[in-house]
Amino acid sequence: MADVVGGFGFRTGTGSGIGVGPYAELTFDSEGDVDRATQGAVARMEATDVLVFAHGWNSDRSTALRLYDRFFAPFPALVGPGVRLGYVGVVWPSMRFSDEPIPDFEAPGALAEAGYGCALDPLTRQALEGFWPGRRAELDRLAELLAEQPDSVAAFVEFGALVRELAGVDTVHTVVAPAVPAIFTEDVLEVCRALSVALARAGAVAEGAAGAEGARLTVGGGLRGLWGGAKELLRQAAYYKMKKRAGVVGERGLGPVLAELAAGRPALRFHLIGHSFGARVVSFSLRAVPDGARYVRSVTLLQGAFSHYAFADRLPHDKGRGGALRGLHRKVAGPLVACHSPHDSALKVFYPLASRMAGDSAGLLGFDERWGAIGHDGVQAVRGAPRLSLDTALREGMPAAGCVSVDAGSVVRRGGAPSGAHSDICHEELARVVVAAGRMGR
Repeated sequence: MADVVGGFGFRTGTGSGIGVGPYAELTFDSEGDVDRATQGAVARMEATDVLVFAHGWNSDRSTALRLYDRFFAPFPALVGPGVRLGYVGVVWPSMRFSDEPIPDFEAPGALAEAGYGCALDPLTRQALEGFWPGRRAELDRLAELLAEQPDSVAAFVEFGALVRELAGVDTVHTVVAPAVPAIFTEDVLEVCRALSVALARAGAVAEGAAGAEGARLTVGGGLRGLWGGAKELLRQAAYYKMKKRAGVVGERGLGPVLAELAAGRPALRFHLIGHSFGARVVSFSLRAVPDGARYVRSVTLLQGAFSHYAFADRLPHDKGRGGALRGLHRKVAGPLVACHSPHDSALKVFYPLASRMAGDSAGLLGFDERWGAIGHDGVQAVRGAPRLSLDTALREGMPAAGCVSVDAGSVVRRGGAPSGAHSDICHEELARVVVAAGRMGR
């Protein structure tokens, strides 16, 4: 198995750190290969309905366990007497930057040691070594540049080249090769400037970068203010790798495993939940659902970090193409619910910026409309997909099937820079959304 989740192990029942049960984990490596012992534990669960939750990008081992414990806690009191729940945490090789606080888990800055600014704090540095094993020399040099913040074009060029190496992209475009995201190929100073402006928009400008929006990109003074953008470029390289990995884990890992489990236990009803890139994991798993199968009873996406056009049969800006997951919501026996929030800076600011830098112009539809994330403004361009407030969804229930967008901004609203409310998902109201989508309520 390649790049196994560091420190994640198989856990059930007492001592798992999860307050509900039965609980088990499905552990995948970066290529989607499952730890068969964990699959066997899920297969033995005594349950009628199984909640399968995939964490997102901002997770290490302890964070994922705390997330599952907090999110699952309300469910026993919410479901009807005929429902016996099983709880599954999907664990896959992801990482977190420790300067991104998670509401209720720690105060802003509690994980990253004070005074680091643009530099890499020790916890993030350690996480990056685990995420890119064998690349210590490159990471050492990147950390040195971020700490020193040289006022030098050459230093930025070197930084950009090292980030491209870590991201595993080839800067030479060819006809047959897929396009390399422009965030890794355009002039590194222009990219760092754009990311510095985005940090300012997100309320997360590092000390000394407040004038980034008006900075002139010339040799000499002013370049020090762009090292916050350089650190964000490194973060985006990690996200670029995790985005691809999430699709692989979903399509080649979780999807086939769920199909096997359903074949052996046809009465089990699965309810898929995904946060951030974990929403991408569970959505791509639908590619493995056989035609006519009904074992996936609901899908709930929490601040999903992928395109709001993913399920569209036709893209508004290209009628000859559909979304990457076009029509796959029809594989779900019940509704596919996309919870979104305007307070999510990661998806409101950085996701569209990185998507726009994928190599195409934003076109007539504009920056945010074409490149938006499903966790920012819900499902787009799917005919007949209702848009509900959270209060309406909880009061009136969910449609029987199809895509539905739920504005969860009334509860998903807290969090520090640079991600905003992206990880503010542990709310009983969102647990009630899952219960309503799965028709499991009292």
